[in-house]
Amino acid sequence: MITELFQQALHINSPWLIKSIDFNAEEKRLDIQIDFKRGSTFADPDAGDNEVKQYKAYDTVQKTWQHLNFFEHACHLHARVPRIKRDDGKVRLIPTPWEGKVSGFTLLFEALLIQLCKAMPVHNVSDLTGVSDHKIWRVLDTYIELAKIDEDYSNISTIGMDETSIAKGHDYITLFVDLEERKTLHISAGKDHKTVVDFVEVLEVKQGDRNAIKQVSCDMSPAFIKGVKENMPEAEITFDKFHIIKLINEAVDQVRREEGSYPPILKGNRYIFLKNESNLTAKQK
Repeated sequence: MITELFQQALHINSPWLIKSIDFNAEEKRLDIQIDFKRGSTFADPDAGDNEVKQYKAYDTVQKTWQHLNFFEHACHLHARVPRIKRDDGKVRLIPTPWEGKVSGFTLLFEALLIQLCKAMPVHNVSDLTGVSDHKIWRVLDTYIELAKIDEDYSNISTIGMDETSIAKGHDYITLFVDLEERKTLHISAGKDHKTVVDFVEVLEVKQGDRNAIKQVSCDMSPAFIKGVKENMPEAEITFDKFHIIKLINEAVDQVRREEGSYPPILKGNRYIFLKNESNLTAKQK
């Protein structure tokens, strides 16, 4: 009864079956052994959809996958996975229906990792799941690359670009964003004009057109301006509000510091000058 319940919950279908279930309350761990029926045949994983030939198992490989927790208990699936020997003598491992794209995880567990990473930093996901940062990044990298394969940039016309630091010191990356769809298009290493060259190359590989880019929002970096003018000739540059306000605030602070150094009456009154006159008290006026 329990075996049938887990078989349905895990969507284990013929020729696969659950052989045994081992629950260890002290270690808070559930191990499920999966096998295939004797005499089962399998299709060549490299064959096309029209290939109907089936092969019996040539030998097996023991594999383990981390699955979604069973309540607060860690759950792992174990199976002897068949390999087939094709007519040309080549041996192929049969993919299981529950395995993910990265070795050692089920598809559902990888889906959980991705959803968690949307809501929190990777190191927090690592603490929560017990999976190392390195393995989580492997999952993310794998699915990002798969998602990028089918990207179509033919309708891209309005982009934003900005640099950010990814580590202490001067290790920068530049992000290119579709401002209409509000999604990241590309990330380039560095923050010079070559990042724009890199983006345009990717844009055109994805059916985009550099001449179709009509609007670019960026900061006042000479490198960015140079990159846009040389590589997206039809684009009009708009300096983003955040950087303009930042420069204005820095200029106001600089003037305040310079003027505050000689008339003592100005010292400690920075915020008075930032208020609207109508909001000043009689003393402040």
